[in-house]
Amino acid sequence: MDRATRRSEAYFAFVEAGSLLQQLMEDQLRSDANISYLQFFLLGRLAEAPEGRMRMTDLADSTVHSRSGLTYQAGQLEKAGLIQRVPSPDDERSVIAVITDAGRDTFARGLPGHLDVVDKGMFSVLDDQQLDALATSLTAIRDRLRSQAPSAAQRRKNRG
Repeated sequence: MDRATRRSEAYFAFVEAGSLLQQLMEDQLRSDANISYLQFFLLGRLAEAPEGRMRMTDLADSTVHSRSGLTYQAGQLEKAGLIQRVPSPDDERSVIAVITDAGRDTFARGLPGHLDVVDKGMFSVLDDQQLDALATSLTAIRDRLRSQAPSAAQRRKNRG
């Protein structure tokens, strides 16, 4: 098989596998924690952040999500009592998202099933050599794409 065909095959397998895994995670998280995959990801980022706090702009960049989409999701999480949004003490233009105890509980409720879906859907079919190759490859791809992708603030500036 030539290189172009192999690259195409790898690309489409990656996209399809990611979509299928995300669909399985979405279903599991709705069932176990009554939140979406994106909401779970946001709660996870906040749970691991120092003092459970992040600037909304930094949260948007870390989740590779638009500011407007993140604002909507944060509103849903805040309405459910899972986060709070507070003004930044350092910058009056910034808003800080803070995970609540209920948010930590919801994240913890979704985590075991999430890990199970990821393990069964992804890691259980790989031997150690394949896992090492996947981790090395995806880290290199992520790092390259992070260096090329504009931040949420840059995307907003470019639109407007």
